[in-house]
Amino acid sequence: MVREVMKYDVVIVGAGPSGLTTAIKLKQLNSNLNVCVLEKGAEVGAHILSGNVFETKALDELLPNWKNEGSPIKTRVSKEKFLFLTKNKSLSWPTWLLPSVQKNHNNYIISLANLCRWLAEQAEKLGIEIFPGFPASEILYKEDGSVKGVVTLDMGLDKDGNKKDTYEQGMELHAKVTVFAEGCRGHLGKNLIKKYHLDQGKDPQQFGIGFKEIWELSENKHQEGLVMHTAGWPLDNKTYGGSFVYHAEKKQIFIGYVVGLDYQNPHLSPFDEFQRFKTHPAIRKILEEGKRISFGARALIEGGIQSLPKMHMPGALLIGCDAGTLNMPKIKGSHTAMKSGIIAAETIIEHIKKNADLSIYETKFKKSWAFKELYAARNVKPSFRWSLILAILFTGLDQILFRGRLPF
Repeated sequence: MVREVMKYDVVIVGAGPSGLTTAIKLKQLNSNLNVCVLEKGAEVGAHILSGNVFETKALDELLPNWKNEGSPIKTRVSKEKFLFLTKNKSLSWPTWLLPSVQKNHNNYIISLANLCRWLAEQAEKLGIEIFPGFPASEILYKEDGSVKGVVTLDMGLDKDGNKKDTYEQGMELHAKVTVFAEGCRGHLGKNLIKKYHLDQGKDPQQFGIGFKEIWELSENKHQEGLVMHTAGWPLDNKTYGGSFVYHAEKKQIFIGYVVGLDYQNPHLSPFDEFQRFKTHPAIRKILEEGKRISFGARALIEGGIQSLPKMHMPGALLIGCDAGTLNMPKIKGSHTAMKSGIIAAETIIEHIKKNADLSIYETKFKKSWAFKELYAARNVKPSFRWSLILAILFTGLDQILFRGRLPF
């Protein structure tokens, strides 16, 4: 089957924070590069689940003037709460006793989908081609085994794979370097990890599931800028998970629940636990008289640095949550994903200009603040195998007293 071929210097799969950051940084470093971004959603942000406490560290590096460029980052965190829940009661934990990794006083409550839409606008101003509604369906390889590019999905097929009147054949996109930024459990990323044995010598990856809802509250119950997290009920002492409630602008809150998928109880339903959580007196009083306006769920990559695969291969890079750069104790991954994109762009420039091997990406990443942050957090998630109480005590020791520098 002969397909239409389009050639670029760089093809990026995924218009999330890491993919768009890579594209923008590439054009900042070399405005003559021909860069394309593929996005499976009908529009940029369509597959990004809104509701995020955002750390601007990587954005400050990428677009230092973002505050004056019409960015959707407006609501600064003004107050924090951390609650331990029992079935009917709650205990407020002093925020000054929280490890720094869980403090948010310099962060913002944002819609991550809106941030991606804004980043796409900045990318297009630089001449980057973004194709929403064009999923990458398979990887192309050269005869020497290196990545050649991707093929976009054939459109207009019925459920049996037969061509309809609206059929359009997918295109081949060839590139000097292909960047895979699909997010957690990207199907092409999984194929690359398997083909090139990128996870050799690494711990098995771990995953969680997160449920999120957007609610509109009455004015007297809305506290713009408030960030609240909870641990404990309805989960038992052996199950990793917790909640978040973020009071955003326009009388909206982002409320959600995360459960690690290594839970031992075969009868546990993460979705039902989220619904039970909303019946707790401390949560119900927030939601009463409110209106749920949207909801969704997504997988989270929780393995941390122990499970982080090799992120380069011949002809391609694997970045962001496609690789696993989420900082789980921090409950944040956008800033580390964006930093991985900045480093990817710097690596590609050296590869194209100086013929440097793409393996320099690993060296650059290990020298970055993103790697240091993930390394400092490495022991937190594994400690929850001991139970919630023991994990909390250990996390305090590891993060507050030793600041992530324990010798293991």
